[in-house]
This record gives sequence, C-alpha cells and structure tokens, in this order.
Amino acid sequence: EGALRVSEAELAMLRYHDSPEEYLLIAQGNLANSYQRLGRAEAALNMYRDVYSGRLRIFGEEHRDTLMAANNYANFLIELQHYAEAKSLLRKLAPAAQRVLGESEQLKFVLRMIYARALYMAPRATAD
Repeated sequence: EGALRVSEAELAMLRYHDSPEEYLLIAQGNLANSYQRLGRAEAALNMYRDVYSGRLRIFGEEHRDTLMAANNYANFLIELQHYAEAKSLLRKLAPAAQRVLGESEQLKFVLRMIYARALYMAPRATAD
C-alpha cells in the first residue's frame, strides 16, 4: 500500500508541474507495477496500456522503450489470460524488434519467450 501511495503522489506531482510526457510514462509504469502487486488487475492493465500507447506515440514502434513497454503490457495480458490480444500485439511488434534489437539482446529473447507463452497457453493451441 505504501508504494502505491508514493507512486500516485509522484504521478500527481509530475502532472502538477507539467512535466514532460516521458517522465509521466515512467511514473505510470511504476504505478502499474504497484497496482499489479496489489492485485488491482483492471487498473494495472489500463496503466500498462496507457504507457505502451504513450511510448508508441512519442518514440514510434522501432524504439527500445516502446518495445519494453510492449513487453510489460503483453506479459500482463498473458497473466490475465488475454492470449489473443497478447499474440496480436507481439506479432505486430516482432518485425520492429528484429530490426531494432541485436541478436544477443535480452529484451528480444524475452519478447520471443512471452510470445511463445501466449501461443502455448492459449485455448486450442496446436503444434502447428
């Protein structure tokens, strides 16, 4: 609960001071993590979606920060068993990740692993 209050206060302060959107997105990501830890799934999902959308708008899809936000969003979608939405997001981002991230980049591996989880855990998953 304490971390949630701190995250909410941080975001409110940044908004009050008209901080750059990039700072707001960082604070929103922290708030999403707090919501997730406290079991507030709907609030966390909305916040992860907002962070991803904001990063996409600011940086475009071929940016590491956007890919990291997509990773967090997709991972939580899978946790909530929203497999189709996670697969769609990750399928769309795969070409950008291929271009932006090097072969040894850990984030690229994590994105692939999350996509594999979405495929495997989805109802009616088949081997083909």
